[in-house]
Amino acid sequence: MIVLPLILRIKEMTEIRIRFLLLPLLFFYSSLPPLKLTTEAAELRSFKSNPRFLGKFAELNKPQKRDQAFRYETRYFTQSLDHFSFSDLPTFQQRYLISTDHWLGSDRMAPIFFYCGNEGDIEWFASNTGFVWEIAPRFGAMVVFPEHRYYGKSMPYGSREKAYKDPASLSYLTAEQALADFAVLLNHLKRNFSAQACPVVLFGGSYGGMLAAWMRLKYPHIAIGALASSAPILQFENIVPPDTFYNIVSNDFKRESIGCFNTIKESWNELTAEGQKDDGLLRLTSTFRLCRKLKRVEDLSNWLDSAYSYLAMVNYPYPSSFMMPLPGHPIKEVCRKIDSYPDGSSVLERIFAGVSIYYNYTGTVDCFNLEDDPHGMDGWNWQACTEMIMPMSSDQHTSMFPTYDYSYSSYQAECWEDFHVKPRPRWITTEFGGHDLRAVLKTFGSNIIFSNGLLDPWSGGSVLQNVSETIVALVTEEGAHHIDLRASTDEDPDWLVEQRASEIKLIEGWVNNYYQERTATFSI
Repeated sequence: MIVLPLILRIKEMTEIRIRFLLLPLLFFYSSLPPLKLTTEAAELRSFKSNPRFLGKFAELNKPQKRDQAFRYETRYFTQSLDHFSFSDLPTFQQRYLISTDHWLGSDRMAPIFFYCGNEGDIEWFASNTGFVWEIAPRFGAMVVFPEHRYYGKSMPYGSREKAYKDPASLSYLTAEQALADFAVLLNHLKRNFSAQACPVVLFGGSYGGMLAAWMRLKYPHIAIGALASSAPILQFENIVPPDTFYNIVSNDFKRESIGCFNTIKESWNELTAEGQKDDGLLRLTSTFRLCRKLKRVEDLSNWLDSAYSYLAMVNYPYPSSFMMPLPGHPIKEVCRKIDSYPDGSSVLERIFAGVSIYYNYTGTVDCFNLEDDPHGMDGWNWQACTEMIMPMSSDQHTSMFPTYDYSYSSYQAECWEDFHVKPRPRWITTEFGGHDLRAVLKTFGSNIIFSNGLLDPWSGGSVLQNVSETIVALVTEEGAHHIDLRASTDEDPDWLVEQRASEIKLIEGWVNNYYQERTATFSI
């Protein structure tokens, strides 16, 4: 009663959005943008200005107090460093969070809800994935949040310093190894709880959503289905146009105010021009209230770029503190501030007023430090320089960002400079697929929900149309980055309540079908 009408509405919205994207595009810890630039402001762009997922905030915003609604036990499991060889390599301790408070037990074949850990501290993801905790009692489910290797406290070689020492020590940081960790851990838990017959449902948001979808495809004998929220599994090897991400960010601002969009678009040249003047860097330091004197305009540009990209990702309809304290509809507030600034104000003064909504909404920050994510051996940047190659560009006609084209040679050079490693741009599609995905999934896949909000810039690289009766795209016009996985609130709009209801119904269908098929098999 609830699912089918919503899916029909979702399908209609999806087709409208796809037609919108097709016209300018030809369709569809983050990814790394290319470095071949094409305008005066292009020198502002760099390898480190790439849009990223939200994993870095797992370190910046670790939960200080455990939410009593999400009770769990912290455990460690001994994992192999390399699952795909028989070399005598050291093991490491993988942290995982587990709750059996609502589990109905193995004798009732109660399900296991398994969240595929992202690129950050697992406690942060657990505290920001309230949906899984809230529906566990309804299903009588065990809840497990495993931590991704090389993040949080799950460090090979005993410490982050040793794990991130060089390319050799980082070489086991791959999605394939992480999925193998999850599979091995799940088999261990099933044996330990005598739960071999209990169905496993996978969950994940962002990179974790990609892992959830890929795990369902790679290990169908281990998990019966996956909810992959905001999972851009098509953002590889030019399956979608490289300007998709920045076009969606730009459209999020344009839909609020064309004046705001134009002011941001104009600001990049203003930054460049100011930085080239005598004492220009000093004036920029003052205008943007920086804690230290600005050394390069590029650093300030990256700081602004990050703010706009993250604002698009968390453009939620209610106040949140997922990354930083933000009001509801934060892009609307940013544009309101930019557009309403006093007459006679400069473009850069307006930009600072707007971006302060993101960086200083509480008004408690005295000055801003641009170096919150230092250059160096970073886990997600390593992954993006090895297998997570997501081409990015910015179009001069449709984007509010400086224009630049994708250049793999420049990308490769930066990765070699930073990590002494050569990217493998075709590996992800070789390992997990992506080309002709609709035909492949329809033939070989089942039981995957791809949920997306069209305000989220990563939605352009995800699956936005139903593939089959069991591979379903739930798309919401006003949704942002994996909002459906967040805890419910009294301020949730009706469309979000309906989306979660649809997800629950689909998961119930997977579990019930599993029980029916198992009963039929053993009754023969």
